[in-house]
Amino acid sequence: MRARSADAEGFVEHDGVRIHYEVYGDAEQTLLLMPTWTIIHKRFWKGQIPYLARHHRVVTYDGPGNGSSDRPLDPSAYGHEAQVAYALKVLDATGTDRAVLVALSMAAVWAVDLAANHASRVEAAVLIGSSVPVPTRGLAPRPQIEIDDPAPELPPSGVPLLATDPVEHWAKYNREYFLNSYDDFLWFFFGQCFSEPHSTKQIEDCVGWGRDTSGSVLIADSHRSAPGPQAFEEWCRSITRPMLFIHGDEDRISPLLRSEIMAEWTGGELVAMRGAGHIPLARDPVKVNLLLHEFAARLLPALSWWQSPAVSREQSPAVSGEQSPAVSREQSPAVSREQSPARGRTWARWSHRPKRVLYLSSPIGLGHARRDVAIAAALRERHPGLQIDWLAQHPVTRVLAEHGERVHPASRWLANESAHIEDEAGEHDLHAFEAIRRMDEVLVANFMIFHDVVQETSYDLVIGDEAWDVDHFLHENPELKRFSYAWMTDFVGNLPMPDGGQREALVAADYNAEMIEHIARYPRIRDKAIFVGNPDDVVGGAFGPGLPLIRDWTQQHYDFAGYVTGFDPAAVADREALRAQLGYRPDEQVCVVTVGGSGVGEHLLRRVVAAFDETAQRVAGLRMVVVTGPRIDAGKIRARRGLEVHAFVPDLYRHLAASDLAIVQGGLTTCMELTASGRPFLYIPLRHHFEQNFHVAHRLSRYRAGQRLDYDELTPEVLADAIAKQIGRETAYLPVETDGAQRAANLLAALL
Repeated sequence: MRARSADAEGFVEHDGVRIHYEVYGDAEQTLLLMPTWTIIHKRFWKGQIPYLARHHRVVTYDGPGNGSSDRPLDPSAYGHEAQVAYALKVLDATGTDRAVLVALSMAAVWAVDLAANHASRVEAAVLIGSSVPVPTRGLAPRPQIEIDDPAPELPPSGVPLLATDPVEHWAKYNREYFLNSYDDFLWFFFGQCFSEPHSTKQIEDCVGWGRDTSGSVLIADSHRSAPGPQAFEEWCRSITRPMLFIHGDEDRISPLLRSEIMAEWTGGELVAMRGAGHIPLARDPVKVNLLLHEFAARLLPALSWWQSPAVSREQSPAVSGEQSPAVSREQSPAVSREQSPARGRTWARWSHRPKRVLYLSSPIGLGHARRDVAIAAALRERHPGLQIDWLAQHPVTRVLAEHGERVHPASRWLANESAHIEDEAGEHDLHAFEAIRRMDEVLVANFMIFHDVVQETSYDLVIGDEAWDVDHFLHENPELKRFSYAWMTDFVGNLPMPDGGQREALVAADYNAEMIEHIARYPRIRDKAIFVGNPDDVVGGAFGPGLPLIRDWTQQHYDFAGYVTGFDPAAVADREALRAQLGYRPDEQVCVVTVGGSGVGEHLLRRVVAAFDETAQRVAGLRMVVVTGPRIDAGKIRARRGLEVHAFVPDLYRHLAASDLAIVQGGLTTCMELTASGRPFLYIPLRHHFEQNFHVAHRLSRYRAGQRLDYDELTPEVLADAIAKQIGRETAYLPVETDGAQRAANLLAALL
């Protein structure tokens, strides 16, 4: 799923070649994100666009040969003059008088030409990993192989985890190889672009984008015209615009020395990124985003304090009584003294400042919201006057609204993680590990919103309940931590599905290894790590070959709060009274069917509903209550006598506790609520959902709770038989602790 869609798009044409462009945002200052080598298209800017477009206007376009642009085979379409012409025509078509140019690799040549010879259209330029005709005084990251050299022998078949071919394999940079072994070349080349460890996702992205063009296009591109070193140096020395150079010191494609020389020629600023490869904007998107924004913002005229943004409720997330923590100077209209009332300022001594918490609750399901609200309430008991802001999104915000919690107004900018998960799902099938990997664009965008919020407002504590973006990028950018930080989760370890093959096993282990290295390198990032459960709830086995045992490692690095139900089981212990309150008659056998807060469970609901008639023949007095949740259209499921359909049921846990049987997915929260209430239930884990199939199933087995069914075998007869056997039966589950929220709050309170 895209984290942000374009506000406008279109085509320009030059010498018969159509070039596709997109526009994001409407700020006064424009950043032109230029294409690079035609082997990839403009999607390589996906980590930058959502953040930059909140602060600037962003224009990006596909170069010829890839993306939504034409794929000509005439070399002149890829020549230097044509590339400069495409950029100018995009500026004209988008009504851009001047722009800050941002260019990667070989696009640096086109940007330098524009800055030198079309200076009126250029405000400044940022060049990343410049691959330009600058002599490197004998230093080169690879041998200069002529593209017509004979192709090497094709390596053994099979896709590598990481392309770590020796230097001589640069002979793959060859026309014959482009035509006959294009896919292998992609894996090799992008393996060289990402010299950083744990770059499997970035390599896979680039290979996928490379597959959107062909070896024939690369061959045409290889005949392109290009300026020589002397002309290029003259252009550099003539530039008067501000220049920023970003370059990794482990760039295997173009050496850092090139940017060092260009910075000297242009008088520009150089940021050398230690340990970074050729495409840091993909591997270190947060750092590059901040560098781009800070550089461009310095070019804007300074505002007096009374001209700093005052933001209407329609334009931005205003905060009652103070300026929104998420509002920056670049985002809001200036307000003069005549246009607005006088604005006073207040400063409070430390002893008069209330403690402030920013709480992040995962939107993938509703379980996190319920337990987090319970923990927040317990935390307030320990710290009266505590102010809690929630950076959250639907459907979590619905639960928060019911409890009167304050949702931070910047939350509306968050890219929807639940929608992404639904897009990834099939028929009761969700490759959860791959879905999270493919959510990287959303996670970068949402972390940048989080970063803006904590930059503008000082929080004493940030709590992240499976806030994967915040945890990952804080470890990747430890200098951004300015608060106490607590991480919470109810499972540890990415586990591959058996049918995922060797590659899924290797990639899952690689993700686990990166997480382990993060914690070992920067233990100070997590001031507290809380496991929502007990040590025995952690799965056995290792994180991967040569990696620690999951349970042992978790016990070393986590505190255990016990399970957090989000409600008091004692309040639903009197089932007869509860059933009477909810309108369930003694002679009814109530079966509650629910699939959580996401839209992934619609197929399961339909199968259960299809089994209703068969089940009603076997179960006297059956009353089936189907709860679709907030993201499934209840109108799509037909209600009839004995079968009722609800989009939403307040305090669903009370209905589950009153039921004679529940049918659910394999989500932990609902299953553990049923376990705590001692109710029989059937659970059907999503196929390929490693958390439900391994982590949740392990915990339920330990509690001796629930009966697991396989979705593939879920015929009406199988369901009816299972319901008839399980409904109303006595259970003997292990007891679930009732003080989990208090224990978690005690751990968190110490950080305040």
